Amino acid sequence: MRGDEVTTADDGPPGWPAVIGVGDVLPSRLGEVVIERMTQAIVEGRLKPGDRLPSEGQIAKTFGVSKPIAREALRELAAMGVVSVQQGKVSRVRAVDSRPLARFFRFAVGRTEQGLHDAVELRRLLEPPLARLAAGRRTDAELTDLRETLARMEAALGDVPAWIAADLAFHAQVAAMTHNGLAVLQMQGLEPIIREMMVRFNDRGRRNGADWRRTFERHLRIADALASGDAEASGAAMGAHFAAADAAITEIFGRLPVVRDRQEGQGRKS
Repeated sequence: MRGDEVTTADDGPPGWPAVIGVGDVLPSRLGEVVIERMTQAIVEGRLKPGDRLPSEGQIAKTFGVSKPIAREALRELAAMGVVSVQQGKVSRVRAVDSRPLARFFRFAVGRTEQGLHDAVELRRLLEPPLARLAAGRRTDAELTDLRETLARMEAALGDVPAWIAADLAFHAQVAAMTHNGLAVLQMQGLEPIIREMMVRFNDRGRRNGADWRRTFERHLRIADALASGDAEASGAAMGAHFAAADAAITEIFGRLPVVRDRQEGQGRKS
């Protein structure tokens, strides 16, 4: 920067054009590449959480596009959860979180029977492998936290809201033990749907004290397996936890709709 140059709030970070690599973009593609280049700069760390972004006008000038295109780019980045845009304030890069993923899952699942079944099935596909991975990576401090959550679960037996809060925390902690950021984001994104499933599962009229205790003991066996460091035992304990829920899920929903339709179709053919 020359001695007589002054950086203003509109200019963005120093060397803004170089940061987003605009120089080699074909003019005919400038509009569609605005988002690509800005997200690439964020992913590669050239733009970091907390960094301010230029104004719409400066972005438009840099890319050679209109202000409406620059404005739409910022809106899409905000919808993706990677930038924070507020009226009258400087736009800034945000740390990646699970909110856009949670919105996507909520939209994809909706409140349909098929969607909720798919969510249950996805969870079963994800969590046993995560438990296996967590067994080899968990720390002593994480195990201590998990035991504290188990104590909360035991204290909450029969108390649906308190149990659900502790149950969600337990499964989130297992995902965190993998030390895999994408696994953590995936589970956080699924949390609103998992919460809805837990409400339906735990509000069943047939649920008695013995049933609550059996559910708690399944979680206890998962924690014990993780503490032992045995990956296969941890995955098996998590798998057994979900398998034990089959009767309750059938009670709530019946057979998976797509399977039911297929079976009925085969019956008609025979």
